[in-house]
Amino acid sequence: MGDTTDGSLTAAQGALPQGQTRTAAQPQAPAQTTQPVPAPRRGLLSRLFARRSEPAQPVQTSSTPAAPAPRPTTHGMVNLRRMRVEDVSIPKAEIVAVPSTITRDDLVKVFRESGMTRVPVYQGTLDTPIGFVHLKDFALKHGFNGSGGRYSLRALLRPLVFVPPSMPIGVLLQKMQQERRHMALVIDEYGGVDGLVTIEDLIEQVIGQIEDEHDVEEDALWTREKSGAWLVLAKAPLEEFEAETGVSLTDHDDVDEEEIDTLGGLVFMLSGRVPARGEVVEHPAGHEFEVIDADPRRIKRLRVRLAEPETVDA
Repeated sequence: MGDTTDGSLTAAQGALPQGQTRTAAQPQAPAQTTQPVPAPRRGLLSRLFARRSEPAQPVQTSSTPAAPAPRPTTHGMVNLRRMRVEDVSIPKAEIVAVPSTITRDDLVKVFRESGMTRVPVYQGTLDTPIGFVHLKDFALKHGFNGSGGRYSLRALLRPLVFVPPSMPIGVLLQKMQQERRHMALVIDEYGGVDGLVTIEDLIEQVIGQIEDEHDVEEDALWTREKSGAWLVLAKAPLEEFEAETGVSLTDHDDVDEEEIDTLGGLVFMLSGRVPARGEVVEHPAGHEFEVIDADPRRIKRLRVRLAEPETVDA
C-alpha cells in the first residue's frame, strides 16, 4: 500500500506545471452535480404571498438617481397584509339577517328584496347567530317560490365563520379558502356581532370592484330628473358634470380642486368621511348632495340639487 501511494504522489507531482509542487497528498473529492429539485405545488394564495415576501431589490449605482418611492394605490397585493377585517367589513346595522322563527314566505321575500344568496340566521338577536341559510339549499328543497315539502329552517343551516376585527384580510382569505366559506361574521371583544365580510369584499381590495351578471350596467353617468335635480353616479368626472350643468362646484375656498376628480370625491371632501345612505351634504355655495347609494367604503350614487342662479350669485 505504501509503494502504491508514493508512486501515485510522484506521478501527480510530475503532472503539475514546472515550479509547483503539492504540499501534501490530499484526496480529491469527486465532482458533485446538483440536480434541480422541483418546487412543491402551491395554491394561488401561497404564490401571491411568496411574491410579496420576496420583493426585488434594485441595484443603485452612483450614476443612477434614486427613484421616488411609489405612491400607495387604492387596491393591490399589499392590502392583504396591510388591511384588517374591520377595514372592509360592513357594519352591524347594514347586515341582512333573519330570525330562526321566520316563515317560508317571508324568507323568500328577503332573498328577493336583498339579492343575497347567503343570509345569517340568529336566535333572538343578531348577537346570537346560529348559522346561515343558502339560497341554493332553500331552492333545492322548496323551489324558488317556497313551495313543496315541510319547511324547517334549522335543517337548512350551514355553520358560520367567526373572526376578530383585527385579523389581516390575507389571513382571512386563506381561512375562507381552506374552509370553503364565502362569508364570515366579525365578532367584537365581548362576543357580539360587529359586522360581516364576504370573500368578494376581500378580493376587491386586491383587484378592484367585481360585478357579476346581475349587477346593472350603468351607461349614463347622470340623468336629469323632472324636479330639476340630477341623479349622478359618484364616479362621474367633476369637470364633465360642471360643463354639462354650467355650474362650477370647485370655485370656492373650501374646495381644493387639485385633490378631487369625481363628484363622489367632492362630497367626500366636503363631509370629511364617507356619508351614509340618505344623508344630505351641503355645498358652501348652497348646492345639496343627497347620498342615494353608498356602502361603508365608498359613495355610489348621488342626487344633486343645484342652487338657483339668483341664490348662487347673491
